Amino acid sequence: MLFLDYKKHDIKEVNPRLLWEYDLSDLDYQDMRNVVMQRVIERGWADDFYAILNLYVEHGVVEDIKQLSSLNRKDMNFVSVVFHIPLNELRRYEEKQSKILFWNH
Repeated sequence: MLFLDYKKHDIKEVNPRLLWEYDLSDLDYQDMRNVVMQRVIERGWADDFYAILNLYVEHGVVEDIKQLSSLNRKDMNFVSVVFHIPLNELRRYEEKQSKILFWNH
């Protein structure tokens, strides 16, 4: 995993711009973990990845990423490389493979 030194970074909140539509003063990061992780994967910086690893602990992050249902191909490949998750273990990868596409853009 590329962020193995996450414990050295004492970051516990993601950048507020990622969650612009939520009131961050009373945001429950545990209840919103899928939304937070999705946003960090799509638009986050390194500090945001350190934040989710510190908030949700490394193993929990990997398991939650596997269950995200709206990752695009770029994001699936990114998390596969960064977190050493085989593509076939990602929920969205399995869904994409099972679809019949008439137009492959």
